[in-house]
Amino acid sequence: MITALGGGSGAAKFLKGLLGIISPEELSVIVNTADDMDIYGMRVSPDIDTIIYRLSGIIDEKKGWGVQGDTFEFLGAAARFGFPTWFGLGDRDLATHLFRKAVIDAGGTLSESTSKIARRFGLGEVRILPMSDDRVETWIETDAGEMHFQEYYIKWAMRPEVHGVKIKGTERASAAPFVLESIERANIVIICPSNPIISIGPILKIREVRNRLVDASGLKVAISPLMRGKPLKGPADKLMRGLGMDASSTQVARLYADFLDLLVIDRSDAGEKASIEALGVSVLVTDTIIPDEQSSARLSREILDFVESIKQKRPHTSH
Repeated sequence: MITALGGGSGAAKFLKGLLGIISPEELSVIVNTADDMDIYGMRVSPDIDTIIYRLSGIIDEKKGWGVQGDTFEFLGAAARFGFPTWFGLGDRDLATHLFRKAVIDAGGTLSESTSKIARRFGLGEVRILPMSDDRVETWIETDAGEMHFQEYYIKWAMRPEVHGVKIKGTERASAAPFVLESIERANIVIICPSNPIISIGPILKIREVRNRLVDASGLKVAISPLMRGKPLKGPADKLMRGLGMDASSTQVARLYADFLDLLVIDRSDAGEKASIEALGVSVLVTDTIIPDEQSSARLSREILDFVESIKQKRPHTSH
């Protein structure tokens, strides 16, 4: 069994390729929910939906989010009444959020709505788990003021200088049902090539999740989302520097070092191999750019093969 942690387009792309080489029932995905926000009276869960849309094959490939062929008539109508339109909800996408709202308004949880949405998109065999059913949100401290991550990322297009990141709500949040169990039972735990600060960071901020990762007997693997200090997409480097960190694969290893067994890095970062190994973390150097499903499947296979070689050398590896 494999359990993956992630959020955003990088995780979704990797998971699509991974499902090309393993059976769906072998995979559990713990998804970041700190990007979630309220808009038009609905709770929108961008990372959950991006993963569901990608795995079900309906994602807008050009944008990397939303539904392929979607229209935006609702946004045009909303603008007439002065509603904010910077968060681009498509008409088909809107139906997903309305369904989530209906489940939660009827007394259901985010976990229950996620499971039902996944089944409606034909993903009943893959276990997609919100990290928590409690409300957690990422807020960015910038020179333009404190704002929700979605505002920083979309409305402000990552322009303001970052001074800090607050993950609000984690001190009282509990892991969602099956999250801890999926970590404990996994033979391999994979940290997807997601932003370590705002996609993986909030999941690890839930203390019982991080503790379970430290104690879990499965081999823990992370894929660095950085290449020469830059992500292919998103503000990982800006956020890391804003927090006084180096934007590097070595810094990614430091963030996960208390539980990590293996870090996968791009060939362009091969020079960091020694500094990562000095942290007690094994390193796989390969091509981590995954523009399509075939390249993602190739990366997944390389990782699983490398993990098997580690297990043969250290059959009882654990932290």
